[in-house]
Amino acid sequence: MPAAADPVITNPTEALEKLGELARVSEQTNEALHNAQIDLDAKTSVQLDAEARLVEDQGRYDAAKAKVAEVAPAVNRIATANYQGARTNRLFALMVSDSPQQLLDQMSALDVISNDAAVQVRQFNEATLDARQAADSSQQSADAARVAADQAKALSDDLQRKQSELQAQVAEVTKAFDDLTEAERVQLSGSTFPEGVDASKILANLTPGSGTAALQAGLTRIGDPYVWGATGPNEFDCSGLVVWSYKQIGKTLPRSSQAQAAGGTPISRDQLQPGDIVTFYSDNSHVGIYAGDGNILHASTFGVPVKVESMAGMQFSTARRY
Repeated sequence: MPAAADPVITNPTEALEKLGELARVSEQTNEALHNAQIDLDAKTSVQLDAEARLVEDQGRYDAAKAKVAEVAPAVNRIATANYQGARTNRLFALMVSDSPQQLLDQMSALDVISNDAAVQVRQFNEATLDARQAADSSQQSADAARVAADQAKALSDDLQRKQSELQAQVAEVTKAFDDLTEAERVQLSGSTFPEGVDASKILANLTPGSGTAALQAGLTRIGDPYVWGATGPNEFDCSGLVVWSYKQIGKTLPRSSQAQAAGGTPISRDQLQPGDIVTFYSDNSHVGIYAGDGNILHASTFGVPVKVESMAGMQFSTARRY
């Protein structure tokens, strides 16, 4: 089980180490839960789109079938007449006409019949083809909807499993915290800024930019408690603090630390600027906002308020600029 790297505790007691380990695991599950919800939302959207296409395809299929049914009797009559040897042509009209006028009348009528028949046959063929294509599309949409529904169900089940895991882990963390002495709780909480650093010093070093504005917003939450799944305005988990801070400047970031690590523009550690987001651990299961001078603003773990602290003892993974 990985040791807790946030917050950094000097000479932790055994009880604090135990709490740190439990809290670290719960944070991993918490962020995995957010990621599972993102995946589920995406699959649910795919399912709804597929179901909507299915309804459209079925409507098109029904309309095509109705057109086939409308034209089919006339086409059947034409087919029957041809099968029985009817002569719907000018030579036949000449053979059965008693006078030139009758010949003209019959030829004119046969032209109409021929044109109507051609139109009806064409309409029948087009409607039949449209019905066949609509049926194929409908089947494809039905298959896609079924696959998306199955995938959404699997993700939903995984989400419920992670929720159950988190609840059990939260209970362990809470119990371990309750077992701490008052001195251990004070040591865990620590100070909200590194020595010699405060909000005014950070703000004085900021340059204009959207990321720095998000950092400014986040700094107003210093001292608020860490709560699993919280996105503010008065309590946060790690990714929730990042989401809330950027929301204050009109930007919507993904809900999980992993998704936040996959978006934005990649930034190397030596190019970090205040307002960039930084993720930690190989699974990107913790995130904060870079505050300058090697410090990070973050909601670190249960029992520790939102604070600015050095990244020196934390397992840097990646950084992103939004």
